[in-house]
Amino acid sequence: MLGWFHRLMPRAELFFPLFERHAATVTAAAESLRRMLDDGAPVAQHCRDVVRHEEEADHITRDVLIAVRSTFITPFDRGDIKDLISAMDDAIDAMQKTAKAVILFELTVFEPDMRAMADAIVQCSRLMTRAMPLLANIGQHAGQLNEICLQLSQIEGHGDDIYDRGLKILYERSKGGDPMEFARGKEIYDYLEQVVDRFDDVSNQIQAVVIEHA
Repeated sequence: MLGWFHRLMPRAELFFPLFERHAATVTAAAESLRRMLDDGAPVAQHCRDVVRHEEEADHITRDVLIAVRSTFITPFDRGDIKDLISAMDDAIDAMQKTAKAVILFELTVFEPDMRAMADAIVQCSRLMTRAMPLLANIGQHAGQLNEICLQLSQIEGHGDDIYDRGLKILYERSKGGDPMEFARGKEIYDYLEQVVDRFDDVSNQIQAVVIEHA
């Protein structure tokens, strides 16, 4: 009877494929966002791609949260699971907001430092994707996970430098010209910086899990 009961309960192992699927979806969205910032790119199509990936990520997040409530034994603390998937989802939510802002402000030409920040977002998403399978055996992979988190933090710091430089260039060029050029550009830089910051939040959540379970 007990064996039959356990077979009905969702397995703890299901969380790791969900984490990996979500991370892959985040990376796909990051790559679409980066392509969106190429001059002459089909901006509207890439925006739709980002939105589609964000909707897919929402479904995966929902599945994780349902599993947290229905799984008898989770691989690590339920609160950590919810915080991690929420941080991952916040990253792709911020990408969607960035893509929609590009459409709202009707931008079709982008600053080199905007593309540099989008490159940083792609790098962060790929690092996060590398980290997810390692969570299945935290003790064995603690060193690799800590290294990935360090790289994410370094990229976030570099992203701040790109943001500052990009705003300075934008301001200098817009002095005496159209103030709306600076306002529109600053909005996009702000959104891009928020995406990078969300990956730093993911890094913090991964480190919290490592510290507790390594």
